[in-house]
Amino acid sequence: MRRLSVSAAALTAAAALGSPALAATGTVPPAPQAPTTWAYAAKTGVGASYEAYVDGAYKDGGPTGTVSKVWYSIADGVLTETMYGLIHQAQIKQLRFAVMTPTGLAVEGVDTTSKTEFLHVDAAGRPLSPAYRITTTDKQGRFEIEKRIFTDPDRQSLFLRVTVRALKGSATPYLLLEPHMANTGGNDAGGANVGWLTANDGGVFLTLKPSRPFTKASVGWMGASDGLTDLADGKMDNAYATTGAARGAIMLTGQLPTVKRGEQTFDFAIGFGPDASASAASADGSLKTGYAEVLARFNGEGDRVGWEDYLASLTELPRLREASTDGGKLVQASALALKVQEDRTYAGALIASLSNPWGDTVSAENPSTGYKAVWPRDFYQCAMALAALGDRQTPLASFRYLPRVQVGPNTPKYRGGAGGWFLQKAEVDGTPEWVGVQLDQTAMPIMLGWKLWKLGWLPEGDVTASYRSMLKPAADFLVDGGKVDIDWNHETIVPPFTQQERWEEQPGHSPSTTAAVIAGLTVAADIADQAGDPASAARYRKAADDYSAKLEARLFTTAGALGDGRYYLRINRTEDASRPSTIEVRNGQGEPTADKVLDAGFLELVRYGVRRADDPHVLATLPELDDQGREDVSRVHYDFRLDGQTYPGWRRYGTDGYGEDTANGANYGAGGQMHAGQRGRVWPIFTGERGHYELAAAGLNGAPDAAAIARIRKTYVAGMEAFANDGLMLSEQVWDGVGHPTSHAEALGEGTNSATPLAWSHAEYVKLLRSVSDGVVWDSYAPVKARYGAK
Repeated sequence: MRRLSVSAAALTAAAALGSPALAATGTVPPAPQAPTTWAYAAKTGVGASYEAYVDGAYKDGGPTGTVSKVWYSIADGVLTETMYGLIHQAQIKQLRFAVMTPTGLAVEGVDTTSKTEFLHVDAAGRPLSPAYRITTTDKQGRFEIEKRIFTDPDRQSLFLRVTVRALKGSATPYLLLEPHMANTGGNDAGGANVGWLTANDGGVFLTLKPSRPFTKASVGWMGASDGLTDLADGKMDNAYATTGAARGAIMLTGQLPTVKRGEQTFDFAIGFGPDASASAASADGSLKTGYAEVLARFNGEGDRVGWEDYLASLTELPRLREASTDGGKLVQASALALKVQEDRTYAGALIASLSNPWGDTVSAENPSTGYKAVWPRDFYQCAMALAALGDRQTPLASFRYLPRVQVGPNTPKYRGGAGGWFLQKAEVDGTPEWVGVQLDQTAMPIMLGWKLWKLGWLPEGDVTASYRSMLKPAADFLVDGGKVDIDWNHETIVPPFTQQERWEEQPGHSPSTTAAVIAGLTVAADIADQAGDPASAARYRKAADDYSAKLEARLFTTAGALGDGRYYLRINRTEDASRPSTIEVRNGQGEPTADKVLDAGFLELVRYGVRRADDPHVLATLPELDDQGREDVSRVHYDFRLDGQTYPGWRRYGTDGYGEDTANGANYGAGGQMHAGQRGRVWPIFTGERGHYELAAAGLNGAPDAAAIARIRKTYVAGMEAFANDGLMLSEQVWDGVGHPTSHAEALGEGTNSATPLAWSHAEYVKLLRSVSDGVVWDSYAPVKARYGAK
């Protein structure tokens, strides 16, 4: 019996349904193409399947079967950056719908409002998996689109169930898929027919299959023959089958049957693979398995292994839910978000965010990881948060991953300079991206190792082995520094003077960096003793003592330009805080002297145990940091009135320019240029950091009392919860109301276009809950407190 071709089969099925389909033919004519960018970075959802480790690694054949390596994000009601392969390798910019109505065309995002909900929740409304229900509603009330989004945990594919509801007259929906194959917006080739849409670049293929055929399909060049351009006259004229031998920025379009009344539901699967047949097979397999079963596997319902099983493994989650003020919704979403943002090839590789900051004005002409990369500082925060939840496996995998991003003979672009430090930013396979030296990022892996050892999760034999291979070289660098020689970086590092502090912008002495270095060396000495290296232990303690003894001379001014003149500086390049350096120009801002810039980094001294919460230098700095009478350029503290309550928030530091322009609302770095009007906004992280300080202060004379705990929960826990969006995602920055509104017109306290979800924000929230539940700061270090906390 003769088998029908794909297109013929699709046409036959369409005819049987009573909706005539038009086969795509011909090659898209050549034309200039519009520049490509990434998508809006304020995600309301991120997701991937749960995959179980096999001996601490990701391998096919374990409890969860085939390892799915597909991640997705959601913003403004549409599917945005979708990755396949490694976690930073985007293959899709966005998938949205345009709808033709009797009164004109409407496009999701621009012409709709949106609502994000978790698809699978428990009886209390807490999320049980990162599967989402996204509802977009036409601003004129003509239609509504509901999308259910999740991945197939057994295949390299994404599943969408889409329901289109006609609310006023008919609605003809058009699926608009913008591939960004191989992590770029150009150089794509594609094809279209009523049974499938496909794209490829760099040896990666994508195939979208509908559960029932499109009535019309086309591929076109962006800005010339794409679906939206085609629909400008009110109808879809094009039905191009292929881009031919040409490559560029493309859009794939599929017209769906008109919904004349009520609603219609369509299923779609997007498969990925190394060739066209593999990507098509993934999509076909998901559709054949069907919506209900794929979702059940994703969720881990019944005897299936999925996200329910991961949440059930978090031994501390129940009591962290009790410490929350929202019934545990955000902490459960945070647990999911943190685990989602781990690579599935390199186990334990935890990234900063599944987003490209200000992506809708960031060029996609060249590959870009954005925040989809490893920073050891963010990495530490995430690993510590997962440990706080009771996840015993991921933090260990993360610790064992760290040698991949430690600088040494095997590091690309390394030429034999001082090693032992950790890369500033790296792709998950260890490829260096940025190579500045940040001493806190070298201390934190030591701190993580000590914590896992003391929890009893890292066996003593492994502690000793890790000490000799990884932790000792790191600690030695914190003592000796040296001339580095990698890529562009040939600087001589003299600790605790850091080439870059925790915001990656300034060289000098920094309270937050110095706090981490002292803590790292102190716990490194503990590990050295255990490993039978008392000489190194003594050396590490001596260096930490020296850094501690000189800390106030370098960083606490008694003659500053602000307030009463007594406070910790954010950064200083001199050895004398009374003779402060200037701040280097960054993010379009000027060069103030260091005594004119405040930040909350000094609170890390208390967090790790280097200084007591009632240390006079700490107490002297707090009122200066919190002064809300300062002009906006140097002001750090802002209060937010949200949901009838007032919550505190803080910027990174005065004069911060890492944010939108106050003059015109433009994105950070718009046009590839820095602008004097740029303003860094409030970060939810600092509400959590201040909550940790208040807990330490409340526990100075024993366990904090119930009234103190209640106050911290009401102010700082609830404050972080108030900053979450409707998808329970916490952002890097929230809108503070200063200056011209942005193009997205964020409400006060709403996440901006910088990066959402920021894994560090979720980690800080989780750690605050653990600290409140324990009555003691989770990432304080007993040997540090014992050595310095009483001084």
